[in-house]
Amino acid sequence: MKEQVSTANVTEETIVCYAPNMITTNGVWQGDNPLDYSLPLFILQLTLVVVTTRALVFVLKPFRQPRVISEIVGGVILGPSVLGRNPEISNAIFPLRSVMVLETMANVGLLYFLFLVGLEMDISVIRRTGKKCLALAAAGMILPFLIGVGFSFLVHNKSQHMSQGNFILFVGVTLSVTAFPVLATILAELKLINTELGRIALSSALFNDMSAWILLAFAIALGEKESNSLSSLWVIICSVAFVIFCIFIVRPLISWMIWRTPEGEAFSEFYICLILTGVMVAGFITDAIGTHSVFGAFVFGLVIPNGPLGLTLIEKLEDFVSGLLLPLFFAMSGLKTDIVAIKGTFTWGILLLVTILASAGKIFGTVIVALIYQMPIHEGVTLGLLMNTKGLIEMIVLNVGKDQKVLDESSFASMVVVAIIMTAVITPIVTIIYKPARRVLPYQQRTIQRSKPDSELRLLVCINTPRNVPTIINLLEASYPKKRSPICVYVLHLVELTGRASAMLIVHNNRKSGRPALNRTQAQSDHIISAFENYEQHAACVSVHPLTAISPYSTMHEDICSLAEDKRVALIIIPFHMHQTVDGAMEATNPAFRMVNQNLQANAPCSVGILVDRGLNGSTRLAANQVSHQIAVLYFGGPDDREALAYAWRMSEHPGISLTVMRFIPGEDTVDPVAQPSFDPTNNDREKKLDVEFINDFRMKNVNDESIVYTEKVANNGEETVAAIRAMDTVHDLFIVGRGQGMSSPLTAGLTDWSECPELGAIGDLLASSDFSATVSVLVVQQYAGIGPQNEGMGTPDSPSQADNIFSNVDSSTFRGQPMFNKPH
Repeated sequence: MKEQVSTANVTEETIVCYAPNMITTNGVWQGDNPLDYSLPLFILQLTLVVVTTRALVFVLKPFRQPRVISEIVGGVILGPSVLGRNPEISNAIFPLRSVMVLETMANVGLLYFLFLVGLEMDISVIRRTGKKCLALAAAGMILPFLIGVGFSFLVHNKSQHMSQGNFILFVGVTLSVTAFPVLATILAELKLINTELGRIALSSALFNDMSAWILLAFAIALGEKESNSLSSLWVIICSVAFVIFCIFIVRPLISWMIWRTPEGEAFSEFYICLILTGVMVAGFITDAIGTHSVFGAFVFGLVIPNGPLGLTLIEKLEDFVSGLLLPLFFAMSGLKTDIVAIKGTFTWGILLLVTILASAGKIFGTVIVALIYQMPIHEGVTLGLLMNTKGLIEMIVLNVGKDQKVLDESSFASMVVVAIIMTAVITPIVTIIYKPARRVLPYQQRTIQRSKPDSELRLLVCINTPRNVPTIINLLEASYPKKRSPICVYVLHLVELTGRASAMLIVHNNRKSGRPALNRTQAQSDHIISAFENYEQHAACVSVHPLTAISPYSTMHEDICSLAEDKRVALIIIPFHMHQTVDGAMEATNPAFRMVNQNLQANAPCSVGILVDRGLNGSTRLAANQVSHQIAVLYFGGPDDREALAYAWRMSEHPGISLTVMRFIPGEDTVDPVAQPSFDPTNNDREKKLDVEFINDFRMKNVNDESIVYTEKVANNGEETVAAIRAMDTVHDLFIVGRGQGMSSPLTAGLTDWSECPELGAIGDLLASSDFSATVSVLVVQQYAGIGPQNEGMGTPDSPSQADNIFSNVDSSTFRGQPMFNKPH
């Protein structure tokens, strides 16, 4: 093996020869140096890259930097700028003979990562993106592109071998595009991904990214020095033909594979292997055409239909590709970056100037469009800053430019530094200048108790699985919608977001009638939606609005709360995380739903009801004139119990419903429980006074109603309370109880010590337990705590049309880490 290494470590001046059999070593005991062999050397390099980038992720996390910054900076540290300054270390760990293996593996990782990016994008979102987002994206690209043109004239004269036109194109693309995956990660970290600003930024970035891919294809086609106009034209024609082939041949073939796989079954190994091989074939074709291989992989991923196949491929590839192979690509970009090549104060001054001007150009263009669309100026500035995010696409453009000799060492290093600076400053600056104040709609009807009897009652019903649908529909029918007080129901199907850790755009499409569901989740959504639409058709004075929220369980409550506030609902009804088995025992459906319920109780902008579903008059919905329910309310006092009674009071107006209210009163022998440190006796006295007023009002207005039975039960302790509840007759099919949060009562003393589910309260937990003799459905109600005498001066409700229009423009897209609501058509 002969190797000639120059001190400058420049590849074009060095001839490298090596023996093809020097792949694996015979071992150090045979006298071999493992670093002379390609496989152990590659393993060491990969380990070093991963460890360095991961260490930097940990170090830069307090500064809220995206992972791409750590990966590029890690490569710069390992490259000629820092570690490579020592020739001995550089030639030992990153010798020139290893570059080919390292770059090949980095490009394989890049190939599959771009396939995943295409897999998770939906091109139809571009069609649904509003004019505002398109205008913002265009304005954010044009000015930086023009600034890049000016910058290219300043630095081009130093490199005689570069074509002026190609150089302008590469620099302009690098400065003007926005990195969609990196932006989504930043928005998720800033907790802006669920806001209107976040949705606009992501939609604009998606259009920007797609434009960047088109520009990249042109840049590569025109980038070869030796190419003439005819060959560049052939490259563009063949690239367009490849895209058409993928759309009209490859996509139908993959759709056929999906159709051949029965719903719920795993895809065959043969199909998965065929698709993974197809990624490499697509890369080979576009590389042979003259476009970069990643373009083929990206288009191949883009044409695969959304659904279970995409999720399966993501699960198989995600961790290995983005965790192990992708850092190699960014590290290789850093290894090629020699900061020392940027020489002279003038060059650094130009570098700083172009960074500021390019950033300012995006901000200025975005602010102009934002003002045209009457957005606040601080939101326009924030959008402009966010659109300056750089990442993968810029690194690909720069690497292609360097490989094709369009960019020299100095220009490449300069543009890498610009990309790092522009991305690194975004999160800290946005954190400082943009403090999103949560928009609070000033509506009073946040509880059933405060809702006017002659106004529309708005409910938000959350569905985890189709098994909850019959009981909830019967519960809605029991809520007695009438012409004087109709019910508006927002039905929200909760779906866990799976796949990539970084936020990506996903569209949850409702299938058109007659077409089969793509996956189990969509089939469930279709079943739920059709059931509620059928209910709406056969029920009077009910309007149903089915939606779907796709988000991680950890943030699902935020999306429910946001929708509840936007739609001005009075009560959220969500199923309990356990369901009843055939033998009567309670079994967890999904433990993660319990966390959702608890988070919802802590953050909801209105009252919350947790429904322990044990059926309600059978499994099928009854007609309105056939409804017959025996409902019981166990009343101990406090705001939650008043809310429970207020809801049951409304139900009691239904001619087919009988209501039993059992009020528990402390006896003479009761002993007050030990109060918690936060317990306020003054507040407890005030609540008791409100209880007496509410109960007296209830009794007085229903004194002649034979369908309502009011009884009082004296108890001295928790044991007597339990005995009284167990002694109740078993004709009831629904218990409505308050959670009892914040109240101290001797009647429930000691019961909380045995509670398995504190979110249900002491009484709710007792009724929901498997050993309770009466296995009936239970609705545990928690009243919204923000309403009180001090809030009497709250504003009047917004007009329904104004509140409803909030979601009218956001109807079918979902971001990975950024859930949105999908209204079926």
